[in-house]
Amino acid sequence: MPQTSKRIAMKVLLGLIAVVSTGLLIYYAPAIIKIMSSMDNFRAYIHSTGHWGPIMFILFQILQIVVAPIPGEIVQIAGGYIYGTALGSFYTTVGLILGSAIAFYFTRFIGRDFVSRLLQKQNGKWISFMHDERKFAIFLFIFFVIPGLPKDMLVFVAALTSISSLRFFIILLVARVPWIIGSAMVGSTIQTQQYTIAIIISVIAVVGFVLGYIYKDKLMNLFSKADKTNNTTEIIETKETKETREAKEVSTTIKTKAAPAIVKPRDLATKKG
Repeated sequence: MPQTSKRIAMKVLLGLIAVVSTGLLIYYAPAIIKIMSSMDNFRAYIHSTGHWGPIMFILFQILQIVVAPIPGEIVQIAGGYIYGTALGSFYTTVGLILGSAIAFYFTRFIGRDFVSRLLQKQNGKWISFMHDERKFAIFLFIFFVIPGLPKDMLVFVAALTSISSLRFFIILLVARVPWIIGSAMVGSTIQTQQYTIAIIISVIAVVGFVLGYIYKDKLMNLFSKADKTNNTTEIIETKETKETREAKEVSTTIKTKAAPAIVKPRDLATKKG
């Protein structure tokens, strides 16, 4: 089968999966909303599935990422509420990776045109970063690390750029895992009724959100300037190395040309003798 035919077949298959998944989501939406209406309901449902509980929780986390409007903090806090800080953080991170991979690769291989048209209708001020991979990577990290911002839509946006998948997932994990642990800790402390710790973490998150939202542009400019400085330093060092090499080559050439002039007087003296 030609490569083009395989690509078309793959797109058709992924398209069918997307249509079926959307239909199932719409059909089960009322039940999902009811389950997630409170952490007690969510915990009761997860526990009712027995040994499948962790898998069901991970599926909810995947759903939260793929269906971007669902707030991620709800599932993350629920993870700590149900399983405690350690396991809650682990299951949430697994769901984060799987859900982000589905959204990222689906957009990159089949949904690029659709998502691109969708983004064209939005305010394109910050989308200009997409054309510069380094600047966009900085933007991703800052946006991911600020708590409370709608991060999941950026997974689809990142797939439209030339950023490598390895680089994207490293940024994703480094920036988001600390807050996943913090959210799970909040859920765990609420479940054990240690409200003081939950309040402290929540206040830190709110302050982080406010400061991050206010200074996000300044942070972007700061990191961009640092990146430009590093690039300029590399260029200067490369230029200096090149000039030093050229100077050595010129010096060697001059010495080589001067060598015969030193030898000639000796040869003349020998001949006179």
